[in-house]
Amino acid sequence: MITGIYTDYLARIGVTDPGSPSVEGLFALTRAHLERIPFENTDIQLGRPPAIDPELSVRRLAAGRGGYCFHLNGAFAALLEQLGYDVTLHVGGVCADTDSREVSGDHLTLTVRIDGQAYFVDVGLGDGPPEPLPLREGRYERGFAYGLRPLGSTDGSGSGSEASDGSDTGWTFLNEDSPFPAMNFRSAPATMADFADEHLRLSTAEDSPFLQSFFMLRRHAGGVHRLHGKVLLHIAPDGGRDKRELASSQELSETMATVFGRELDDLTPADRAALWDRVERAHEAWLASQQD
Repeated sequence: MITGIYTDYLARIGVTDPGSPSVEGLFALTRAHLERIPFENTDIQLGRPPAIDPELSVRRLAAGRGGYCFHLNGAFAALLEQLGYDVTLHVGGVCADTDSREVSGDHLTLTVRIDGQAYFVDVGLGDGPPEPLPLREGRYERGFAYGLRPLGSTDGSGSGSEASDGSDTGWTFLNEDSPFPAMNFRSAPATMADFADEHLRLSTAEDSPFLQSFFMLRRHAGGVHRLHGKVLLHIAPDGGRDKRELASSQELSETMATVFGRELDDLTPADRAALWDRVERAHEAWLASQQD
């Protein structure tokens, strides 16, 4: 029986009875997680990046926080393992070039095997698929259009030096509606230690996008909410977009809590003011760059 922090984690995602491992259970857990826990970098923006130990991440998520891929997929993998699922961690990397074969190491993704079938599972992309995808080449309509192909294959044929089932090298996940439409990952199993150096870079380096911009994303049945700085965007599966600009620190806090479901009890008034100051300065710098 699952107890302790994992019970609190399940409560956070609204699951009272996860049951025994099953395809249906995996899909339900994934959807619940994505709908309730945001991809976000609040603590990195405030200069206190959280560690990526899965148990610590589980505690953070259970307490109402979010995180980025190392926290979200790390915690979700730990939860699935506690529930009896066969989970494998993989080193991945997001990129803007859909033809790239690079695996940069800046992303942690998962596969889960049930009854002989492997599934691609990722709750750490923010705007990724709302449910697991069969780990086989194909195009998948899940509100938005997604794809999977063997790493290095660009024509959908699976041709190239790698095996057509992706087992020798890896896979490319495609999401044409994302600012980073490709995520490559290696088939080889990974451990959390494989992400330590990259987490340090992403959470502390001045050129890291996690330090340069504040953002939050939440995948839900009606589409994707994306907050980049002070610009809030809702993207619907039919292509509709609704965008507005936040005007104050209070509006930012309300948006974080209501749109993205992040608890704010760990943020002091000084934290909220500092976060808004960073958001405003980054926004002004972006506006200035558009005039160059």
